[in-house]
Amino acid sequence: MLPTFNCKGTMKIGCSKLVLFFCFALIHLLIPTAAQRPLNRCYNTGNYTSNSTYRENLDSLLTTMFNNSKIDYGFYNLSAGESPDKVYLIALCRGDNSPSECRSCINGSRYELLKACPYQKEAIIWGETCSLRYSYRSIFNIMEASTVTYRINGANFSDVEAFNSVLRPLLDSLRNRAASGNSTHKFALQSTPAPKFKTVYSLAECTPDLSELDCNRCLQRVQNIIPQCCDGRQGAKFVTPSCDLRYELHPFYDSSAEPPPLSPPPPPLVPSESPPPDLPTTTPGKESNSSRTVIIVVVTTISSAVLIISISICIYLRARNKENKAEIDTDDQISVVECLQFDFGKIRIATQNFSNANKLGEGGFGPVYKGRFPNGQEIAVKRLSKNSSQGEIEFKNEVMLVARLQHRHLVRLLGFCLEGDERLLVYEFLPNASLDCFIFDPIKRAQLNWEKRYKIIGGIARGLLYLHEDSQLRIIHRDLKASNILLDAYMNPKISDFGMARLFQIDQTQGNTNRIVGTYGYMPPEYVLHGQFSVKSDVFSFGILVLEMVTGQKNHTICGENNGEGLLNYAWKKWKDGTTSNLVDPTLRTDSTIEMMKCIHIGLLCVQENVVNRPTMASVVLMLNSESMTLSIPSRPAFVTDSHTRSSMETTPSRSSPVQASVNNVSITELDPR
Repeated sequence: MLPTFNCKGTMKIGCSKLVLFFCFALIHLLIPTAAQRPLNRCYNTGNYTSNSTYRENLDSLLTTMFNNSKIDYGFYNLSAGESPDKVYLIALCRGDNSPSECRSCINGSRYELLKACPYQKEAIIWGETCSLRYSYRSIFNIMEASTVTYRINGANFSDVEAFNSVLRPLLDSLRNRAASGNSTHKFALQSTPAPKFKTVYSLAECTPDLSELDCNRCLQRVQNIIPQCCDGRQGAKFVTPSCDLRYELHPFYDSSAEPPPLSPPPPPLVPSESPPPDLPTTTPGKESNSSRTVIIVVVTTISSAVLIISISICIYLRARNKENKAEIDTDDQISVVECLQFDFGKIRIATQNFSNANKLGEGGFGPVYKGRFPNGQEIAVKRLSKNSSQGEIEFKNEVMLVARLQHRHLVRLLGFCLEGDERLLVYEFLPNASLDCFIFDPIKRAQLNWEKRYKIIGGIARGLLYLHEDSQLRIIHRDLKASNILLDAYMNPKISDFGMARLFQIDQTQGNTNRIVGTYGYMPPEYVLHGQFSVKSDVFSFGILVLEMVTGQKNHTICGENNGEGLLNYAWKKWKDGTTSNLVDPTLRTDSTIEMMKCIHIGLLCVQENVVNRPTMASVVLMLNSESMTLSIPSRPAFVTDSHTRSSMETTPSRSSPVQASVNNVSITELDPR
């Protein structure tokens, strides 16, 4: 019961105000504010029972996560169990939290979440300074902001336009700062003066597993909602599974965590009118001239000696680096990833001694087998053929590259086996095989409606963007095609087969090779004719793949009118005639055509003959995700020739070195280790 006060006489009005003040103060202490109450979301994607294996895995995961010291870094992701009872979990603490505050928030959130969503297999809670999420599906490296939950705090600002003129630039700055963070921290906060002698405090944050582009997109999507729901409001909090944004007219974080203001420039130096008193002065004369000459000679001699020594050291270090690089590129380099090495006997048991019943297919590297480890995990095993002349190099290349790449749209290498003359690569098993099994099959292609195809196109684009810009390495795939795109159980695309991939330096823009490898129809002209490759080589291949996805036809033939004509020729003619809709796969004619026309447009931009005119994958991802972006007009694409010229071009290479390529789905590998 609240305390009561009895007031008499002339003090009645004043005491009434005092009572009201204490009442409101007590209510404020007892009842959490809107920002303090946790938000949660319980997904309707499936339930579990209280004594199920899923609940056991979830409880084990929550306990393990809380007891793990890595949570002190503010971000943690892990998983437990095996499918279909596998549980994935992500925990994120606000960037200004101390380790003790982080643990306290996570500890409270795990109990709140289980209480709010007792049987849901997927749920998320946003506390005051942390968030906790679990799911039956993989949620790492995935940007999810389709649903934004928000809570409005405070009344409208009296001068909405003046308030927005301060808030918008602040949020833009925070969004860019947060997105440019690193893999453990994507967080920014700042305050700035607002009208009416106020100060606006704001904070933006993404889960650190997102790329810079995805973080920026997530926060931008949240920011775009403000004019619709909260225009002029003095405070609001927005949360999604991947990012959150908040602003208030009162400090809701420790202001000491804000970045320091820029230091003012140092004052200009003013020359003294007279030399300092402690420095000796000399009068002009022979003695001073002679001293100056000696000083000049000494300084010149010392400078020359230092320069010569520096040049010698640079030459030595450069030679040493080349020597070290050569050593890294030898067979001993595989020791870097020895922790991924499997025992041959274990793989042989998993594949039932590589039985034909478990054989999934065969490529240029060798046969591929399905296997299952004793814990139930399914795997796909590539086994190098004994008569494969290129497989040894491809094997080393794939182990060294893929082992260091982690992205939801890249196939995951679990390990390898190097025993005697056996060379095995062990991957995650993807049940829906490769994209070409669907898109070029007259019956199965009907299973890929436009929504699924558009999702696959976007996933491939994000995977390439990761290879080109967002990973620690810069990778050129060089063999992107439908048969190298694998599909998981949910039809999510994963780029595979890195046997031909090349590693670039971060600032490197182009490379050259004496041997041309790849698949005809997907290789750009500068690569086929001159051996030049770059990130734009993959862009060209992506453009071909996009056109194949829209038309449902292979790049070297097109069904219907002008049967046998190349896909690029056919697409370009339809573009010029204004009949682009005729390119669309007949099974998609009932779907929305706006995105299909946009994809054809993007595909034609990607296959421009001039490398400079092709967009980067960052631009492609923006095009695919923007509904208002104006696309440039494509010019004549590469290899738009008649069939006779095309045939002669393919059979008469312009280089003196051999050109090896494939006109089917089997890739030819011919490269030197890097």
